[in-house]
Amino acid sequence: MHIEYEEFDTIEDFFMYMASAAPPMKNTMPVNSYKGYVMSFIPLSPITGETFLMLYSKGSLESGIYEFDVTSKSFKKVESIERADKVYFISITPKRNTIADVAIENL
Repeated sequence: MHIEYEEFDTIEDFFMYMASAAPPMKNTMPVNSYKGYVMSFIPLSPITGETFLMLYSKGSLESGIYEFDVTSKSFKKVESIERADKVYFISITPKRNTIADVAIENL
């Protein structure tokens, strides 16, 4: 497995990238909060599954729903997904993530 990396200074910058890179997707995207990083993995070779891009920022988020406002570059934890003009991230804290373990070890 090969992993490429893209690091962001803040969680807000990470969310800004995720919100702008995936507009054709739903306005709800999962992210992992794991071992001191907030991250997402994008397969760069979907057919073989051998290469991933790890987008990340140092930090952590509680599990839950986060509403991100692109205009103000801010996020807040919310109880539900209500607005079509906002981007939502579902923060998940896995017990174990083997791809993340390999990626973090190689940072």
